Amino acid sequence: MRLNDITEAIKEKPIIGWTIFAVVMVGVFLLGLLAATITERRAEIASIYNNKKVDIQGLEPRNRIWGDNYPREYETWLKTANMDFKSKHLGNTFDDVLAERPDMVVLWAGYAFSRDYSAPRGHMYTIEDMRNTLRTGSPGVDGQKDLQPGTCWTCKSPDVPRMMQEIGVSEYYKSPWSALGDQIVNPIGCADCHDPQTMNLTITRPALVEAFDRQGKDISKATLQEMRSLVCAQCHVEYYFKGEGKYLTFPWDDGSTLEDMEVYYENVGFTDWTHALSKAPMLKAQHPDYELFKMGTHGQRGLSCADCHMPYMAEGGIKYSDHQLMSPLKDVSRTCQTCHRDSEEALKNYVYEHQDKILELRDRVEPELAKAHIMAKAAWDNGATEEEMADVLKMLRSAQWAWDFSVASHGSSFHAPVETQRVMAKSLDKSMQAQLALQRILFNHGQTEEFVMPDISTKAKAQAYIGLDMEKLNKDKEQFREVVIPQWIQSAQANNRL
Repeated sequence: MRLNDITEAIKEKPIIGWTIFAVVMVGVFLLGLLAATITERRAEIASIYNNKKVDIQGLEPRNRIWGDNYPREYETWLKTANMDFKSKHLGNTFDDVLAERPDMVVLWAGYAFSRDYSAPRGHMYTIEDMRNTLRTGSPGVDGQKDLQPGTCWTCKSPDVPRMMQEIGVSEYYKSPWSALGDQIVNPIGCADCHDPQTMNLTITRPALVEAFDRQGKDISKATLQEMRSLVCAQCHVEYYFKGEGKYLTFPWDDGSTLEDMEVYYENVGFTDWTHALSKAPMLKAQHPDYELFKMGTHGQRGLSCADCHMPYMAEGGIKYSDHQLMSPLKDVSRTCQTCHRDSEEALKNYVYEHQDKILELRDRVEPELAKAHIMAKAAWDNGATEEEMADVLKMLRSAQWAWDFSVASHGSSFHAPVETQRVMAKSLDKSMQAQLALQRILFNHGQTEEFVMPDISTKAKAQAYIGLDMEKLNKDKEQFREVVIPQWIQSAQANNRL
């Protein structure tokens, strides 16, 4: 068609002209967007490769060294030390959870969590909190042994992959916790997730790779978007310490739902501990954040952990991720509102609505589950037999596994509210079934009066009830902090590990 013909056609039908104009404008816009993206990417590459001040080789755990090359990311990572945020229910502050919910002391009777359990803080505190918690005991004080194996350090520091390389993975896992105290000294940081040469995301913990392998999956083929969650899934998952060597293992072989992992544990005959009151063989959930996230709306639509917890920032022509790793509610404009057009108030209220309903159910479960454990103790004290108690113990194990699976996951009430409510309701149902069965057992052993609960209304009363000598535990820990930890730090400094 000649130009004159096109001109005549436009005169006869103006819509053709407007269509051509629109197509040209869209093309110009797309070309401009492409040019901007190329410019932005070149700026990022220039930042990464042209501004390096140090050549980082191998497994460099010292975050300050990485900070010389990547000051923007490092400066935001330093903010993980901040404790200045509190939403309606959660935040980055120190909270004594046992003091707020003393029923949990009874739920974990016989396990180290009954001594001490606080809300998680930022990544900057991973080493400090690990050293100071009563759950790790006071090894070296008055001849005390380690409560935990070296495996417990695994998710706390970029020194872990370094030690795995130096002494071997199996040897690392089975080392006493205190034997690694002057080695595992840098908090979670750069080397946990990044290759120092390319800055590509990388998996540094073998347990995740091994879990994929057992399912017939090749983690090396994961997409970049998948990796933006998988680097988090190295730690924010359910796991257990397998065998005498305490080998860190993910129970995903049969699937990653609550029931799938419960079946796995039954098949391998695993128990974390025997409950001090009920004598039930217990499971302790860790923090199945990744598993629950994948079941929720955002996970099912292909979002990654980093999309919401590490929003992009811009400085000049350089775009980079915010490494403060915070609740998205801290800055809704850079997180939720990049996709959602609701107001900040409305978006926060959606989250709080989910949280309110699930926490209401949680607060219903915990006292009933604690009561079931205490009733089981009463049944044993009144002569109940193992045959009579067998089904009750199974119900208690299953009820607490479901409750713990829900509460141990950071953000489960938002990541997967429907699944979390289902799991919590299952826990409540099994707790009440256990109570009914125990009432029959107590009646059969002559206990016809209404069961009366002991006073466990405070953390101190609950800990005294289960037999903890908190005065001695705290005194020993204070000596550990004053004597042992300074020795670890001095050794690490002398050997240039910090």
